[in-house]
Amino acid sequence: MATLVLSVVGRALGGPIGAVLGAALGGVVDRDVLMRPKGVEGPRLASLHLQTSNYGTPLQKVFGTMRVGGCVIWATDLLESRSRSSTGKGQPSVTRYSYAASFAVALSGRPIVGVGRIWADGNLLRGSGGDFKVSTGFRLHLGGEDQPVDPLIAAAEGVGFAPAHRGIAYAVFETLQLTDYGNRIPSLTFEVIGDAAPVSVGAIAAALSEGSVAAAEAVQLLAGFAAYGDSVGSVLDTLAQAGGAWFAPIGGTVAMRAGTMPEREIANGETRGAGASSGKHHRAVAAIESVPRQVTLSHYDPAREYQIGLQSVRRPGAGRREDRIELPAAIDAGTAKTLAHGILARGEAGRERRSVTLGWDALDVVPGACVTIAGVAGVWRVTGWSLEKMVLSLDCVRLAGGTLPVAASPGRVLAAPDVVTGATVIEVFESLPFDDALLSAPRVTIVAGGTQPGWRRAALLYSLDGGARWTPLGSTAAPGTMGRLASLPGRASSAIADQAQAFEVDLAYSAMTLESADPRALDGGANLALVGDELLQFSTATQIGARRWRLAGLWRGRRGTEAAMGGQAIGDRFVLIEAESALSLDLPLAALGADLRLLASGTGDIDGPVATRVMVRGTSVVPPSPVHLRWRESGAGDACVTWVRRSRNGWRWSDGIDVPQGEEREAYRVTLLRGDGATTLIETHEPRVVVAAADRGGGVVLRVVQIGTHGESDGATITIPDGNG
Repeated sequence: MATLVLSVVGRALGGPIGAVLGAALGGVVDRDVLMRPKGVEGPRLASLHLQTSNYGTPLQKVFGTMRVGGCVIWATDLLESRSRSSTGKGQPSVTRYSYAASFAVALSGRPIVGVGRIWADGNLLRGSGGDFKVSTGFRLHLGGEDQPVDPLIAAAEGVGFAPAHRGIAYAVFETLQLTDYGNRIPSLTFEVIGDAAPVSVGAIAAALSEGSVAAAEAVQLLAGFAAYGDSVGSVLDTLAQAGGAWFAPIGGTVAMRAGTMPEREIANGETRGAGASSGKHHRAVAAIESVPRQVTLSHYDPAREYQIGLQSVRRPGAGRREDRIELPAAIDAGTAKTLAHGILARGEAGRERRSVTLGWDALDVVPGACVTIAGVAGVWRVTGWSLEKMVLSLDCVRLAGGTLPVAASPGRVLAAPDVVTGATVIEVFESLPFDDALLSAPRVTIVAGGTQPGWRRAALLYSLDGGARWTPLGSTAAPGTMGRLASLPGRASSAIADQAQAFEVDLAYSAMTLESADPRALDGGANLALVGDELLQFSTATQIGARRWRLAGLWRGRRGTEAAMGGQAIGDRFVLIEAESALSLDLPLAALGADLRLLASGTGDIDGPVATRVMVRGTSVVPPSPVHLRWRESGAGDACVTWVRRSRNGWRWSDGIDVPQGEEREAYRVTLLRGDGATTLIETHEPRVVVAAADRGGGVVLRVVQIGTHGESDGATITIPDGNG
């Protein structure tokens, strides 16, 4: 730096006095020439949170822990994927497109320790626990001089064309899903950890000047600071203002001075030069209007997720001047208010200035030195220095005393929720549609959730050939309410409300809730749940533990699932069926009898995708079993058996007379199992059959199934005694 150069030149030409003069001149050159700002006054509060991608954009150097935007230095084209689903018979299929991107963001022009939270468009992308809220691959390069080339960039650009960006800390996102961000790369900000602990103003200044500035005295700690701009000098000025420091030549270098510890006492002198009638000795006090009455300091507040905080202090007395100071540092509210008090106090103390003249024996008092003046209270900083006719003239300004720490509140902040994602929980099952749709191909329903409140979705793949080929299905629907049975609902009738039975479930986490519903809401389909393999509805939900709920007022065996009543076991699934959380997958008719496999991969599935499977039995496309089997004697030992058919649609029974056919034709297959083990098959096209007396010998068990368009229903049975009994 110029101070060092001119000090050496001065010593060579003029000895000790020349060295002092050279150092003083060099300080002026350093301040006004080498470090003079070039149109940029240093980092601004708003600029550090803006993500850029322009060539030539200055990259900040992060000290401590700071939230910064970074600069996109590499990106691929958007990666498109699509999935197709159907909403039911007669409705067109819906093709959904989703996009992802891979890109790299430069974070700091010096090595860092790590990265904490990451925000995307203001919402958390990565939580404090390191969990990502959206599916993405992530690698962090800390900025070492030996860091390797990122493998993704090398694969895309070629090994010989991919820079390692040594000395620059950067993050690489691989296949970041963009659905939540309007299918574009979001604006990212990073909690960059440049150092493991707060850093002093002096240490930052020394690092930025590469050791040219000695700053051991500037001990004001900053939790975080991002050095940004075209001029090192402007950044050093910002640091000096934050630490109440100033620059002074010391020996052959420049020092950032701070504090009120005097180096020596000088005489309150009035030395006269040769031919002068008197020396220079006077005191001046600037008008109170020349210094601020109020100081407002804005800063980044870690308690507010590094959003801008504002602290204001005001002194009593005259004056109208108000100073607003932007400090691009991460400090808490109390530190900010303490610094504002210090700036206000230094302004008021600096009103008083003194000029003295001393002999040439005081040449070692250099600009920036802290001194006391004999007979005058306080500590003074030398701001002006001149030597004429062997008389040294010094201009001094009073220094303010130390500022005691002040408490302050950061105010209320609405922080982005940081909830743990948790692992994926997924259930897949086949049932009749939950509306009046009449399916022409089998359909399975997928409901997924997580073990923690932060779970949002998972990517799905399915296979119908034992895992040989996997087909993308897109992502799951909204998180579902799921759990496990803690007690059993028992057996009951599906024809009337079950007011006697109740059962308990443990939901996946405590934030999951259930609600009660009145009969009108139940009639509209509310509180439908899959319990084991039975669909039922409940009218009363009572929380009896953090995760445990007691369900009563049951409507059993809904949608033809009465055969599963009483077959549940402790630990069986509980899935609340809601339209927004249920994803339907329509399969081809050829899938009947196949084993459907599913893989679900969410951001919290650190052990790999979650696998599940279901046998496609055709439950969604075959009619439910007949009901209300009755028999009566029809004479001559014969028995007439009747039943009531049910349909795959028309569940609301709006006309109160009959239900829609739902199949291409009405047909039934009746099996008679006689007491001697012989069987008889009968096919009929009406809901009745006559059992001959010859077939009733020893009693007979009659089983009837309805033959549907795509398969047979479950069977319904009735026992007919021996006609001679």
